[in-house]
Amino acid sequence: MKNVDDLISSAAELAERGLSKGEIADELNVSRETASWLVERSGATSAAPETTSDAPSGGTGPDDIHIDWSAVGRDSARLSYLAWAMADLLGTEGDDVDLTIGIEKAGAPLATVVARELDTDLGTFAPAKHQWEEGDIEDLGGSFSRNFAQIRDRSCYVVDDIITSGTTMRQTIEAVRDHGGKVEAAVVIVDKQGIEEIDGVPVHSLINVVSVGEE
Repeated sequence: MKNVDDLISSAAELAERGLSKGEIADELNVSRETASWLVERSGATSAAPETTSDAPSGGTGPDDIHIDWSAVGRDSARLSYLAWAMADLLGTEGDDVDLTIGIEKAGAPLATVVARELDTDLGTFAPAKHQWEEGDIEDLGGSFSRNFAQIRDRSCYVVDDIITSGTTMRQTIEAVRDHGGKVEAAVVIVDKQGIEEIDGVPVHSLINVVSVGEE
């Protein structure tokens, strides 16, 4: 996608397919606020404009950066190269880690390669934002897939594609701890916020995005 019009068109298509605002945010690698704004601008009928503070008002769009890494994601070899670099960053953290958690959706294929490279089991976590449509996302919860390895008091790594606000990563760390586990470190492809740690957990990124402008 080359411009905002492309993003608006993509948001409309995803909304018409029945995806929630949170899923649209995940698919387009933007914040929840940006996803709401894009859907509102698109006029998609299956996802009504937000009436909460999550939806920016007026014609001015939210302050966000769209990241398109599909050139890597659509090719298994390129994806593997990227995940190997992520595994290399994680390899410096923790001695007894035996589980890698991928945050769905995009974090799961990355975590699969990382887990193979670091010789750990594989788990996945579906965050609350995938259910988010209207109202307070704090009322929702994420879940670990039973089809993959479970926490069971283990030391873990967490893998995702992008940090936009840090909310999803924080939720995942809290969920691991609620299940008795310990997150030794996390890694993402791109960090939009320059976050070095979340709740005491080191966060590594291959790319940091820094916005430079007048105050």
